[in-house]
Amino acid sequence: MEISTNINTNALTKEMKSANIQTNFTEKISSDKVADIKAQITQNANDMMLKSVTLQADISSPKSDFEKNYEDFQSFLSDIGYNGKPIASLSQDEATKLVSKDGIFGVDQTSKRIANFVINGANGDEDRFRAGKKGMIQGFKDAEAMWGGKLPDYIRRNHEKSH
Repeated sequence: MEISTNINTNALTKEMKSANIQTNFTEKISSDKVADIKAQITQNANDMMLKSVTLQADISSPKSDFEKNYEDFQSFLSDIGYNGKPIASLSQDEATKLVSKDGIFGVDQTSKRIANFVINGANGDEDRFRAGKKGMIQGFKDAEAMWGGKLPDYIRRNHEKSH
């Protein structure tokens, strides 16, 4: 048996031409349909650009100092265990209770938080403990200077009690 590699390419080409092969790309559409497709593509591109620009603006626009400070303060309050009403909306009586002897911002709880911060930060290392205590004392001195040389009574008691 002999296998031939001779192929009549002319006959094959004629057959392919006569098969009348069509693709989806040859479908005729009306000019109205073309206009509709163009409008949809344009609208989708505009929507995508608007969303992209809006997202970029949201990411790149910095929060105001007030917003940032407010968020930081709320985070701080949460970190120390305060989950009550926003501080700015407290009545005078409610605020007084918070700074009273048994309040979350009273001398006992505040001095414990300060001392625990230094102790936990040292993690059993005596040098780190001494550095933390030194930093705490310096912080009270800095606060005293900001208050004009004399801290309010309750803050001074926190300082005395925390070391």
